[in-house]
Amino acid sequence: MREYLLTLCVTAAVTYLLTGPVRKFAIAAGAMPEIRARDVHREPTPRLGGIAMFGGLCAGLLAASQLTNVGDVFRLSDEPRALLAGAGLIWLLGVLDDKWGVDALIKLGGQMIAAGVMVWQGLTILWLPVPGVGNVALTPLQGTLLTVAVVVVTINAVNFVDGLDGLASGMVGIAAAAFFMYAYRIWYGYGIEAAAPATLFAAVLMGMCLGFLPHNMHPARIFMGDSGSMLIGLVLAAGAVSITGQVDPDVITDTTGSVKTTVQTMVPVYMPVLLPLTIIAVPIADLVLAVVRRTWRGQSPFAADRGHLHHRLLEIGHSHSRAVLIMYFWSALIAFGAVAFSVRSSSLVIVLAIVLLSAVGLVILLLPRFTPRVPHWAQRLVPPRYRARRGPAAEERPGADAAQRPPAGAEGADEDALPGPEAGRRPAGATALGEYDRRVRDGRPRVENRS
Repeated sequence: MREYLLTLCVTAAVTYLLTGPVRKFAIAAGAMPEIRARDVHREPTPRLGGIAMFGGLCAGLLAASQLTNVGDVFRLSDEPRALLAGAGLIWLLGVLDDKWGVDALIKLGGQMIAAGVMVWQGLTILWLPVPGVGNVALTPLQGTLLTVAVVVVTINAVNFVDGLDGLASGMVGIAAAAFFMYAYRIWYGYGIEAAAPATLFAAVLMGMCLGFLPHNMHPARIFMGDSGSMLIGLVLAAGAVSITGQVDPDVITDTTGSVKTTVQTMVPVYMPVLLPLTIIAVPIADLVLAVVRRTWRGQSPFAADRGHLHHRLLEIGHSHSRAVLIMYFWSALIAFGAVAFSVRSSSLVIVLAIVLLSAVGLVILLLPRFTPRVPHWAQRLVPPRYRARRGPAAEERPGADAAQRPPAGAEGADEDALPGPEAGRRPAGATALGEYDRRVRDGRPRVENRS
């Protein structure tokens, strides 16, 4: 466990430290597309955050290869090298898309090529555990097609959900944490070495998401872009393929002594297609609904719109931060619920806890404008919007703020403030670019104050 935690920390630290320089590089390179109709941010924000995440992935794998126990994964299996090869291809494709834009069909072809490279290097599904039958061996063609399908579906599910600040990185980080718990239990609890690569992939994925998340929380200073969303989707899919198609359920049966217990243990990865559904059920549901919605309208399934789940949360009145937290809640409930069910499916407490938390989530979902207030002694511990107001309410003094605000164009006036009745309020994402960043973007030299 300590070696996995060390790998996680190295990955997170490298990702965090690289994100700042990558942000400046993205601004200088002009990797800041114009605001689109479906976007929720109001200022052009640099992308290419996937560069830092790929650097964290490489650093984490390099550190793990030098450790005593985890390093055996690199000597006994080709799966880490297969992951690195596929991740490099999908990352390069994402960088090109973030900078110049790539056609949707070309991206789909690139995703299939990246998955095929991983299959060619040994990361593939060899068999499926079927209830009442046992292990069903797959032909090379069947294993290749199924592996490519799992990888492509997971990549696009994560890519589709990447629509709000911190949403994709947080949800995948939660999914990776749940997947790590399951894979580590299979590896350590049952002594199955074939589960070690999946455990390593989950630890590295958690580090990538945790290291990037502080830069990506609302208001985001940088976006991961397709170079990041497709990368973390591929890493998650690689872990799913590894533990599903490489771990032999008969070995678990020899340990548990019961086929029924083995089936219960293998519930989260009963079939390769079910693992993305249980671990990242919310992105998969969003993907399916988007495809149905667009084809019903006669549009291409790859046509962008504002009908995703996070867009609908904003439309019913939830704030940006609250919409993200709600998506976090549902992802954690489904992911950790599946893992808990695989441990003790006969426990009534687990079922009741999931039902209770689901009810709580529905209540929160239906109260978008409810703002809780906290006691005075705890107000320093919560964000300002949850603190009690002091003095007369702002509505009772409609001209107070306007009288104290400098006129537009005057020295000290906020150039990013919204006009009209929204004046004085900085738009979401307005802190994404500073004064120096704007000079770099516009080609103006930096003026230093030497006095």
